[in-house]
Amino acid sequence: MATPILFAHPIEPQVREDVLARLRDIEREHDVTVLFACESGSRGWGFASPDSDYDVRFVYVNRLPWYLSVEPRRDVIEQPIDALLDINGWDLRKALQLLKQSNPTLVEWLHSPIVYLEQAGPMARFRALMQTAFSDVRAYHHYVSMAKKTDREHLRGETVRFKKYLYVLRPLLAARWIREGRGVPPMRFAELAEAVLADEALIAEINRLLEVKMRAGEAATSAPWPALRAFIDAELELAQAYLPQPNERGDFAALDAYLYDTVRQFDRA
Repeated sequence: MATPILFAHPIEPQVREDVLARLRDIEREHDVTVLFACESGSRGWGFASPDSDYDVRFVYVNRLPWYLSVEPRRDVIEQPIDALLDINGWDLRKALQLLKQSNPTLVEWLHSPIVYLEQAGPMARFRALMQTAFSDVRAYHHYVSMAKKTDREHLRGETVRFKKYLYVLRPLLAARWIREGRGVPPMRFAELAEAVLADEALIAEINRLLEVKMRAGEAATSAPWPALRAFIDAELELAQAYLPQPNERGDFAALDAYLYDTVRQFDRA
């Protein structure tokens, strides 16, 4: 069995209370129901720095009249960012449109190990729809593109930020997960890495990086890490040479039915 990958999901109890209070304020102010709220970003991935903020993301449903307007309405709710909390969310219809496109950000939210709030029945159905709507091809190209872009823009200098290595490693390992036919990649970096990596020397180097990243500030840098550089170069070459095959996807009419049923369920008009 390979060496475990380090991870931590630090959420202070007071922060959790503050997040729930802010979500309740959002529901009252905007007359919506929050279906699901989770932690995204480094705390959700499992490698937050001491000064990492809290990236709270949520999906909400409006009342029925909102969906019957002739003019399109704003389908996101964004709260002013403060030193600690970054909170924003998507309307359910927008989320379902993104689900149809296999948007990896939304898929990650639904797999977050940190859930602040959840309407259990509707979200169980949402996750089932995600499994049938997920496109290996769309997700694979997204992850490879993300890894290439971050590598090109952040890992080619004389110094690199620790977190940028993880921002390249994570999508590369997610792409490997898809190549191996495992379906939807998990959000937690440790779970992802433990499943697809067997090289003990590489695992030790990644754990060393994680240990430093979780101890240092978000902006901390170092000289390049040769072993990680070599792995990234090799993995990018493999990823770009692979042609993902389309998987069979479900009937998208199920998304319309889910939207209809959920709006009706939470409508108070």
